[in-house]
Amino acid sequence: MRQEILTFIKKHHLLKEGTTVIAGVSGGPDSMALLHFLNTIKQEWELTVIAASVDHQLRGEESLSDLQYVKRICEAWGIEFVGASLDVPAYQVKHKLGTEVAAREVRYRFFAEQMERYHADYLALGHHGDDQIETMLMKLARTASSSALTGIPVQRAFSTGMIIRPFLCVNKSMLETYCKKNQIEVRLDPTNEETDYTRNYYRNKIVPLIKERNDNIHRTAQHLSETLAEDEKYLREAAREMVNELIVFHAENKTASFDGNLFKNRAHALQRRAFHLILNYLYNDLPKDLSYTHEEQFFALLQRDEGNTQIDFPNGLKLENTYGKIIFYFSNHSKAPNSQPYSFLLDIPGKLELPGGSTITANFVEKHIAQDQFSHTFFTEQVVLPLHIRTRLPGDRMSWDGLNGSKKLKDIFIDAKIPIGERDGWPIVTDANGTILWLIGLKKSQLNSQQENGSIIQLNFEKGDYSRNNAL
Repeated sequence: MRQEILTFIKKHHLLKEGTTVIAGVSGGPDSMALLHFLNTIKQEWELTVIAASVDHQLRGEESLSDLQYVKRICEAWGIEFVGASLDVPAYQVKHKLGTEVAAREVRYRFFAEQMERYHADYLALGHHGDDQIETMLMKLARTASSSALTGIPVQRAFSTGMIIRPFLCVNKSMLETYCKKNQIEVRLDPTNEETDYTRNYYRNKIVPLIKERNDNIHRTAQHLSETLAEDEKYLREAAREMVNELIVFHAENKTASFDGNLFKNRAHALQRRAFHLILNYLYNDLPKDLSYTHEEQFFALLQRDEGNTQIDFPNGLKLENTYGKIIFYFSNHSKAPNSQPYSFLLDIPGKLELPGGSTITANFVEKHIAQDQFSHTFFTEQVVLPLHIRTRLPGDRMSWDGLNGSKKLKDIFIDAKIPIGERDGWPIVTDANGTILWLIGLKKSQLNSQQENGSIIQLNFEKGDYSRNNAL
């Protein structure tokens, strides 16, 4: 077993020589085997080993006795000890948590404090292969995500260093044999035999049945966990790149928006992960009632290309698809930062920044230049100065070349399939008489084209970060 663990440590680069390791020790066979193992290699690896133990005050004098036992063992083995008796029941009531969650939070907070105190490089924990099986089965029972099968990570960042789990390559019976062989007395927590807690149910009921068919299932589970973790890391990074490229977030309004067609062009595996990254960004804490059915609803919404469709997610989050434009927003926030009405005077020459970060510049030029949907030129004599830029008003109409009469802006927006949430903040350039000269990005008013000489005004519009993936 020793060689198997050392091979596992070297394979995953879990330890470096000359470092400080804090071992989480409860007094049970797993953690006592861990402490003993670290003690046997500390000279060769030049390690500083410190044992950290917590009495959770859940079993009265019995749990306090466990802590005191660990302290005595450390004195006998010449290992520095740090321990604490912490009021988990009070913490549980204060924060309205379950017993297991409360105990874990209190314990890990204590571990983090000791990591900082000793400037430790590693926190070593005694999780083993059977724990890995339990975790993977528990996650699989409550989530449909492939990430559930990544199980317990071999290592992860924590406090001043890393959490490491060098025993994931062995099972519980191997650790119990190790303790007997090395005459290590262990403390047994009787609550581990109860099946009231979910993990204990899997530990005592489910895993033994599986091991009847395959006693080496812990190795299979660990190999699967490592393989999927590598795949998941790659896919997650690719999904982050996709999100950075396609999704526009607005922190103030807590919104996320993107072009649904561009999103759908990516691999479905990336779409799914990008969806979850968006949720992680928008929610401070993911709601417990968020499930794979919401993922299915999202992808059904994504497939709709016409009209306006909306679905509700937990805690007031809404998802809306308007002509292929997708937006996530909360019902107590506006959909867009530029959805509030505004009206500004446009100086010539001048540059104006609009709500949402877009800018418009106005200058006098000597001649007309080639135009696109975000530029407009006309003679000064064709308009009444000063110019204004504003959002739409009830009854707004405009005309352009080839149109008989005028048309409501509302109908122009509908024809152009502009999402409803973007219409109220759409920029419009008018002259002093209120004549609409330019519905930016959509329509330009037809001015007298027979004039050949005179002062020329040139307008240029540049999208802001928020408008990057909007219709405008």
